[in-house]
Amino acid sequence: MSALRIVQMERGWLSKESITEVAEYLRIPEIAAMEVATFYNMYDLSPVGKYKITVCTNISCMLRDADVIVDHLQEKLGIGFNEVSADGKFCLKEGECMGCCGGAPLLHINNAHMHEFLTPEKVDEILKELP
Repeated sequence: MSALRIVQMERGWLSKESITEVAEYLRIPEIAAMEVATFYNMYDLSPVGKYKITVCTNISCMLRDADVIVDHLQEKLGIGFNEVSADGKFCLKEGECMGCCGGAPLLHINNAHMHEFLTPEKVDEILKELP
């Protein structure tokens, strides 16, 4: 998993060729590396924007208005899930449970920065802080 993460950080996403290279380097069957890359939603199998915004849409977040956050982001960024903005700056992803249900609704930016207790206004502040 770490090797896939490193390659993704270096290249921005995991192409089939990248996954094959990781498998060869680790001396494991290519299918084993592919299974990991396709199972976990932290891996991107297509190009993403500079900022990948992943919104949790599981039950706890949805009960606390994650759908409002999703609608706001889609309108604000002009993209839907799995799309990249025309300027290449943003990509919007739907995420599985992020293990912080008490802070719902929440999102991750680039699988690293978590933001909790979201409102449309807080989302606007977060977006303004991104260079």
